[in-house]
Amino acid sequence: MMKSAAFFLVIALLYGCTSNSKSKKNADTKNNSFQNLPDIPKSITFFGEKINLEDEDIRERLDREIITNVYFQSSTTFALKRANRYFPEIEKILKKQSIPEDFKYLAVIESNLSEVASPVGANGFWQFMPFTANEYNLDINNEVDERLNLSKSTTAACNFLSNAHGVFGDWVNACASYNRGIGGVQSDMSWQQTKHYFDTDMNNETGRYVFRIIAMKLIMENPKAYGFYIPKNQLYHPLKTKTIQLTGKINNLAEWANEKGINLKILRKLNPWLIGNKLTINPSKYKIKLPLKSTKLKSYHSYL
Repeated sequence: MMKSAAFFLVIALLYGCTSNSKSKKNADTKNNSFQNLPDIPKSITFFGEKINLEDEDIRERLDREIITNVYFQSSTTFALKRANRYFPEIEKILKKQSIPEDFKYLAVIESNLSEVASPVGANGFWQFMPFTANEYNLDINNEVDERLNLSKSTTAACNFLSNAHGVFGDWVNACASYNRGIGGVQSDMSWQQTKHYFDTDMNNETGRYVFRIIAMKLIMENPKAYGFYIPKNQLYHPLKTKTIQLTGKINNLAEWANEKGINLKILRKLNPWLIGNKLTINPSKYKIKLPLKSTKLKSYHSYL
């Protein structure tokens, strides 16, 4: 009996070690999934143009941005979730303005598709500075900041990019100018006697800028290949809304929202450009989004 018991004990221990080894191996494989990244392609279609990626410098710079964004998992995961909500509207405007669809990834690297304010004063999905916003007809005052209006700011970004493309005749150079400024890119190319972004030595931020956008395109077009597995039901779906044209002043947005059956929090979620608690400056030029009744965006007590 003692020998039999000892035999079964040895078998159990061996099975346990094997099982633990397999579990550890499976866990390690899962944890290391981000290390098995796809090879960088030799070329890519970017802004509707074929971009050659065979040059060693170009490949290494792109590789850096792919690795950075893959291992910045929380930020890239949020970008993938938000893209499902916001890309359809952005794509629609880009198409209407005849801007290549790949420019939607510019908004990703600028703001991660969120209404974020930078330390230097840029704001919104497209990170307009106040003086540039005014140049492209985005209102900023103590009541509104249209840099936070997705539709209007996307249209403004399209106008900038269209102007830049008119100067350079090249979408990659136009893209770089969104970060460096049209004059800045022209200056860099002039004294270096170059004609293209990939041949020009620029400051660190601009030098990484286009590569960051290409990296996000590669990752977001094929997230599973880069280790991102997000179930469809966990993506942020577009919110169903209706749009109303204002005809008069709103002296208290909180009261006005309550009259519409919502609250100020919901009103600002759908209209983040409403930064004050009133709308009295030329109110008739603005349209406000409100949730449809079927949208799960309601006052909390309505769910009880």
